[in-house]
Amino acid sequence: MALTYDTVAGAGPDLSAFLKPREGGAKGIDLLVQGARCANCMAKIEKGVAALPDVEAARLNLTSGKLTVTFRTGAVANPGAVLTTVEGLGYSATPFDPGAAVEAHDREGRRLALALGVAAFGAGNAMMFSVPLWAGLFGQELGPATRTMMQWWSALIGAPCALYAGMPFFQSAWRSLKVGRANMDVPISIGVLLTLAISFVETLLHGRDAYFDAAVSLLFLLLIGRWLDHQLRAKARSAAADLLALQAPYAVVLDEAGHEQRKPLAEVAVGDRLIVRPGERVPVDAVVEAGSAELDNALLTGETRPEPVAAGSRIQAGALNLTGVLTLRATVKSEDSAVAAIARLVEAGTQSRSLYVRLADKAAAIYVPVVHTAAALTFVAGWALGLGPREALLRAVAVLIITCPCALGLAVPAVQINASGGLFRRGVLVKSGAALERLAEIDHVVFDKTGVLTEGRPHLIEAPAGLVALAAPLARASAHPLARALAAEAGPGPLATEVTETSGQGVEGWIDGRRARLGRAAFVGVGEGQGGETEIWFGFVGDTKVRFRFSDSLRPDAAATIAALKARGLGVEILSGDLPGPVAAVAKALGVEDWRAALSPSDKAEAVERLQARGRKVLMVGDGLNDAAALAKAHAAMAPGSALSASQNAADLVFSGEGLSAVTAALETATQARARALENFGFAALYNMIAAPAAMLGLINPFVAALAMSGSSLVVTLNALRMRIGGRGA
Repeated sequence: MALTYDTVAGAGPDLSAFLKPREGGAKGIDLLVQGARCANCMAKIEKGVAALPDVEAARLNLTSGKLTVTFRTGAVANPGAVLTTVEGLGYSATPFDPGAAVEAHDREGRRLALALGVAAFGAGNAMMFSVPLWAGLFGQELGPATRTMMQWWSALIGAPCALYAGMPFFQSAWRSLKVGRANMDVPISIGVLLTLAISFVETLLHGRDAYFDAAVSLLFLLLIGRWLDHQLRAKARSAAADLLALQAPYAVVLDEAGHEQRKPLAEVAVGDRLIVRPGERVPVDAVVEAGSAELDNALLTGETRPEPVAAGSRIQAGALNLTGVLTLRATVKSEDSAVAAIARLVEAGTQSRSLYVRLADKAAAIYVPVVHTAAALTFVAGWALGLGPREALLRAVAVLIITCPCALGLAVPAVQINASGGLFRRGVLVKSGAALERLAEIDHVVFDKTGVLTEGRPHLIEAPAGLVALAAPLARASAHPLARALAAEAGPGPLATEVTETSGQGVEGWIDGRRARLGRAAFVGVGEGQGGETEIWFGFVGDTKVRFRFSDSLRPDAAATIAALKARGLGVEILSGDLPGPVAAVAKALGVEDWRAALSPSDKAEAVERLQARGRKVLMVGDGLNDAAALAKAHAAMAPGSALSASQNAADLVFSGEGLSAVTAALETATQARARALENFGFAALYNMIAAPAAMLGLINPFVAALAMSGSSLVVTLNALRMRIGGRGA
């Protein structure tokens, strides 16, 4: 449904209802911008909006299309002027709605896929009639009438397909020209339309050459790159959405009479009383009013040991209730919960990440005016030197086509595709189009501990001889992670009888006619255990008590990976939400001097920001929800395949398997990829230095220009195939 707004004279539409509070008492607005595709678009929009007198800052996220604008504190906010400015730059803008953003992105994807299919159909079928003409397959037997007929058949197929497939470029070019600017789509559109026009004139005049196949083939190659870019953005867009999906979809609210009522999460108000049962996630940040339980905060803190909570404890949204029934009182709304705050950090991280300006974007900024000037000079000079308008126009069109930035556009993607495919065969999924470029610049690597340097699965490391099987009947009756690890060590067997579990303490039951307890030291009847190891105790009532200690094993090649990173001259650091004892033990075992423990998600993100403020290029390797914000803030990010889906989506690369060698393989591949990309840039520049003068001198017609353009694309692709992935031949 289309949105309508009242118009304020001289200030654009009245969008005051869409203003939102920002930090420090300022106000702001979020807009959905459509049509921005490259770093040049982003810089143009941010610069234009930031130039408004009352605007403090403007940031555009290319992935989601979200433009975040903050007005100066105390200034009269004029959001309508922001929207008018964006539209004046040639882009459409509306107040940001996540649902509308997803719908617009999906609609654009379907449009590109259809245009790509039409272009493929047109290129293949137009060539059926044009290639025999170019190749002389019919020798001298082909008369003028037959040649013209085949050209008309090529036109009948190629021209409509080119006009439809070219609409994404034509519309973008028109929006740009309407505001007196020229983007990369302008010369592409002019080249395609002039090629079609010349081809129709040649066919009508029974000329020898027509270029319908060249026009549609050019669009086919360009649409491939645009569709791949669209797909990469779709993957990146889902990170914040996956984080919010971790929240419970509803909350069980108690009314004044104590009756339970289900409410959508958005309707939970501060002060509402909630019920959370075992197996359910805490819906919003809250304080415990009644009951006790153990919470699994692994997704929030990365800590493997469950946290006991009781009346008065403050707990966060996203925590999983393992044992008892809790009565809570909500302290914030769902949009202000811990999970929502982390999602906002992830989105802010992807905004800062999108500021990375690739070499191709910089070269493209020079390409547009230079090519327009060269084509215009070719036409004017050719006509002035007596060539005639037809021949002069053919040369100008050849210049536009042969200098089409396909080789320039493929210089990086061709390398990325080959490198990504090779890494995929090594068990590494590359999710971000610019990830390898950033990865090649890394000089500091930050690891989470649990699930990254370690396997993330507690296992028994110390137990009195013969007592594992004795304690197993109680362990099998409990859902506690350490009890499950003990039960797994013992294997299948009988259950204890008359079992009762005390939340946050342990489990009690009867084994072979004797009452026994398994759990915390005080619950079993001894003083609290000492040291940093995770432990549970077991014993029969009135008998000796024994301790079982657990640990989380290091990944098999963790030490070798850390050593390899140090050998490359990289700094290595551990940032963990786990307890200091286990973190210190892991750091010592791996030879890592810099480590920090008991960190919150925002602590990790701030630590990464501080490193980057000092000029470090940080690679973050993490797997938990508490790592998602840091992953998004880092210069590049990796996550294991066992990681939470939200962390995987916030990461640039996801690796599978039990080892960490994927980290060094990815870094080595990224370094090679940067070298191949720079070589491709060099070739693209050399190609244009030779091809453009040849087209201007009339040595190349539009069809040969299209072939040369395709040939340059082939060269950069073959150069990309020379890469070796992680030290192995690709």
